[in-house]
Amino acid sequence: MQGNKSSRIAAMAVAALLGTTALSVPAFADDMGFKGKSAGDILVRARGIYVLPDEKLEGISGLSVSNEVVPEVDFSYFVTDNIAFELIAATTRHKVSIPGASLGKVSLLPPTLTVQYHFMPKSQISPYVGAGLNYTFFYNVDSGDVASLKYDNHIGYALQAGVDYALGGNWSLNADVKKIFLKTNVSVNGGPSISATLDPWIVGVGVGYRF
Repeated sequence: MQGNKSSRIAAMAVAALLGTTALSVPAFADDMGFKGKSAGDILVRARGIYVLPDEKLEGISGLSVSNEVVPEVDFSYFVTDNIAFELIAATTRHKVSIPGASLGKVSLLPPTLTVQYHFMPKSQISPYVGAGLNYTFFYNVDSGDVASLKYDNHIGYALQAGVDYALGGNWSLNADVKKIFLKTNVSVNGGPSISATLDPWIVGVGVGYRF
């Protein structure tokens, strides 16, 4: 199962990043009214994202955290033509289980701030890479088969790569892949905390509008 999951992650990541291999196609789109990314621009995107946790629970094998598809909104501000800050906002709700027991459901709110470098900002095809920080809030916990569950909020790192494709005017298409390095401490029935690693891949596609 884990091998199939990794294959899906790799396939989607490759698909989302195929545009970054198009560096040899710097097709300018002035004829479509596209003026490119510039310092001072604000780029708002709406994406559909597929969240794939890469889960592990200390001392216990077989932890399962469900994959989920949810909407995401992000806001980018361009400090220069090439450098932007992006704030990513989305929330997910996952089913959690271990062999022989359901650990119910938990919701995650993981605001993430990345610093990005945009290649070829004046081109129709403009890839970018980014890195930053994530702080995840765990809330709305359903404890399933146990009496109580507690998840600690946690800060972690984030890596990102993607590509924008200008449609004309201020509109663009976007494909994006993020890796969030996320850990939490889990307490079951008030007992000692156990370290859990979630480390999700986040694969998204969507549309953007530049102000």
